[in-house]
Amino acid sequence: MTHPARVSALWQDLLSDDDRARVSGARFGRRVGIGERAAILVIDPQNYMVGPVGGEDIAYPSSCGEAGRQALAAASTLLEAGRRLGIPIFYTRWEVARDGADMGAYRRKRDLIDTEGWAIEGTFGAQIADAVAPLPGDLVFVKKKPSAFLGTPLTGYLIDRGIDTVIVTGGSTSNCVRATSVDAVSLNYRVVVAADCVMDRFDISHRTALFDLDRQYGDVMWSEEIIAALEATR
Repeated sequence: MTHPARVSALWQDLLSDDDRARVSGARFGRRVGIGERAAILVIDPQNYMVGPVGGEDIAYPSSCGEAGRQALAAASTLLEAGRRLGIPIFYTRWEVARDGADMGAYRRKRDLIDTEGWAIEGTFGAQIADAVAPLPGDLVFVKKKPSAFLGTPLTGYLIDRGIDTVIVTGGSTSNCVRATSVDAVSLNYRVVVAADCVMDRFDISHRTALFDLDRQYGDVMWSEEIIAALEATR
């Protein structure tokens, strides 16, 4: 496999020797690269995902904790570079009605959590975290499902801007980041996942998802490598 050792180290201890041989023998993990026109997707970078940021006295049952706050700090640097280079930036917000009526089948799997620190519309938890607050020119839209593509205007925006590569940040790695990445490659976009700009509530889910994404769907890269590649294309 050709991905940098620093990235593959995130999941190598999860693999057996047989696993590594199978990855190599099946020719998984080829590099996709960044194409001619990239966009950055910031998936659900909301307060409910990262937990308390200012001592507020509410519960955050879905927080990724310190890992989430570190991911948003790294994402902020990537977004700053992206804006400087003229890269289009799209934000998603996942939120549900206060009565849970729009949760669909997901409510069969998970309860509606009635707290200001969760993703209920109108709450502090549903707001985008200040660390990565959108700026004029960025586009923000609400999604109701894990993938940023399902039931949203994202595909149309990407087509309009001639995008061939999506750089995925945000959370969670094993849920909405993964679902968005799978849909993106299914729509024939190049996919790059910023390893230090995505987050998860569970370390094993985070690392396993990164392995699967890098093996099958796109390139997992560190944000500084992504910035260098974007600068090179400009």
